[in-house]
Amino acid sequence: MRPALPAPFLKLPVAHRALHNLAAGRPENSRAAIRAAIAAGYAIEIDLQLSADGQPMVFHDDTLERLTEETGSVRARTSEALRQIPLSGGDGECIPDFAEVLQLVAGQAPLLIEIKDQDGQMGANVGALEQAAVAALQGYEGPVALMSFNPHSVAELARLAPHIARGIVTSAYVPEEWPELPRAVCNDLRNIPDFDRAEACFISHEASDLARPRVQALRDAGVPVLCWTITSSAEEAEARSFADNVTFENYLSPLPS
Repeated sequence: MRPALPAPFLKLPVAHRALHNLAAGRPENSRAAIRAAIAAGYAIEIDLQLSADGQPMVFHDDTLERLTEETGSVRARTSEALRQIPLSGGDGECIPDFAEVLQLVAGQAPLLIEIKDQDGQMGANVGALEQAAVAALQGYEGPVALMSFNPHSVAELARLAPHIARGIVTSAYVPEEWPELPRAVCNDLRNIPDFDRAEACFISHEASDLARPRVQALRDAGVPVLCWTITSSAEEAEARSFADNVTFENYLSPLPS
């Protein structure tokens, strides 16, 4: 039996990569952004990448240059080395590891965790990051959910942690926006064919594509639909006609009264 998505994920808006704001010294996926999201009362979305020594690190990109002064692959550095790399604009903040973030959140906010695709082609070469993430979550108390764009990753999460809610991050998969993927892969993933095979219990869909019939058919069948990434109140108002909750950034989504 698939676990249900915990209720707080359908109530509290989800701060994308935590409540980041570079002008306030809070880079995305940083401790400062996580603390700010907790203080504001939001749910939190974070991303995981794998270090060279097999540790899950809280970082979005698979390379370092956009978010730090370093270059190269995250997977080429050990967890200890990554923990020493400052985040650009972070006033001394460095890349956190997942275990530290779990200690920081400690159940104070719902935590939505995206497992970044390690295969590179949304294929079946998965397992190491999923296993490391599930191991870190052992004994954690608080609302959590796991998700990935790669359906093979979601299926692996179902195998490793059948009790944890998991979902597929879904998209319109416009080929020009996914140059790393063959057109055939985009055409396949666009229709969300792996929802049942991966034993997913929710999706988080690209906001501009929420009206897609397949997305709304899942919602009509009772599947929770989250969406990414909302950047204004006007976008949120439109998205909420088609989705059960929003993942937001660059503005403050209103909290439920």
